[in-house]
Amino acid sequence: MLTVLETILAFTIVFAILVFIHEFGHFFMAKLVGVKVEVFSFGYGRRLFGFKRKGTDYRISLIPMGGYVRLLGEGMFERRENISPQDFMAKKRWQRVLILAMGSIMNILLAFILVAFINMAGVNSPEYLDEPPVVGWIEPGSPAEKAGLKAGDLVLSISGRKVKTWTDVEIAIGSKPEKLLFLEVEREGKRLTLALKTEERTRYGMGYAGFMARSLTQVRMVTPNSPAEKGGLKPGDVILAVNGEPVYFFEFVKVIEANPEKELDFLIQRGEEKLNLKITPRREGNVGKIGILQEPKSVVKKYGFFAALSKSIRENIKNAFLVIHFIADLFTGEASTKQLGGPLEIASFSYAAMRLGFLALINWIALISLQLGIINLFPIPVFDGGQIFVLLIEGIIRRDLSPRLRQIWMQIGFIIFIALVVFIILNDIVKRMPNGWESLLPW
Repeated sequence: MLTVLETILAFTIVFAILVFIHEFGHFFMAKLVGVKVEVFSFGYGRRLFGFKRKGTDYRISLIPMGGYVRLLGEGMFERRENISPQDFMAKKRWQRVLILAMGSIMNILLAFILVAFINMAGVNSPEYLDEPPVVGWIEPGSPAEKAGLKAGDLVLSISGRKVKTWTDVEIAIGSKPEKLLFLEVEREGKRLTLALKTEERTRYGMGYAGFMARSLTQVRMVTPNSPAEKGGLKPGDVILAVNGEPVYFFEFVKVIEANPEKELDFLIQRGEEKLNLKITPRREGNVGKIGILQEPKSVVKKYGFFAALSKSIRENIKNAFLVIHFIADLFTGEASTKQLGGPLEIASFSYAAMRLGFLALINWIALISLQLGIINLFPIPVFDGGQIFVLLIEGIIRRDLSPRLRQIWMQIGFIIFIALVVFIILNDIVKRMPNGWESLLPW
């Protein structure tokens, strides 16, 4: 019960921040161009308390899920006689476009600010993610092994898209489940093209290829009275080798599991010092365990103000293009709808981020804010982008569309929006079922 309440709390915090910032953007620009804001509310539903100033009712409402603004004349589809200069429809088209777009702009700006803050505060980041994608380990029987990929290969491009880091590779593979990809690799100075058919893993339908980076294992936590603690392992230790052989992150667990009750010689890096430790995995069932929580070797990265801002701009631009590419891949069938996340998924990830700490939650808010800002600009009628699209069309033809045509446009958009919401919620539910969409079939 407590977990459910915490999940609802996390979702409420995230959603409230995103929507409030979005609506503040509309409010700010409306005031700037002289449109009367009748209501600016934090939350929805019944008004609890507030105050009125210069014709605007600033209120706190019952349901704390973001907020809304109500503009004078908003939702009217035609210009009226004796219209107030403060009416939304009395303003020029470019001014109305600015009011509509400012909500998304504020969401995008929030993402830039939060990521810059995170870059200044400093976060743990797996070291290999920013390194060139040199293959360090290949899972036996995996798509990578079947494709002929070998340890030491440098991945240059995936299906025509250049990859410079392991981050690029993980995104390119993860977003393409059960797809035939063509990897251009460099092997001993020669360039080769390999055909690789990805598999689908996890309930999110992520693509899997089975090749990993040359990433060392770092100890994050040691269980009390475990073989690891008795052998001298400490949080922060980096494991360089086991029994004299280099062991990368993705094969480390298999080495431990394969050697229950056998003494192993660990070579570790602790700060500037290298140490040898003797650890005997405890037998649990048929496998060995040493009692640690491990992670890829990480580094703490901190940046000055201008460097943090510059990096934030680069990261958000890159993420923005990832969103656009993903939407395009959905339409072409290159990406799976299982990778879509609705309110249940957002709530689940919000809770997980909150459990990981303040910076993790801030990072999650930044990511969702950027996506919200971009998607809301899509030319779907019930989105701000749909209304902006109509205003742009009117600007091109130099006349207003008829109220009837605007009404039809909104009705079409409402149907699309409801269908999309229903599908996304069902998608969230189905991902939690053991057999996916097949669970909904009557046979």
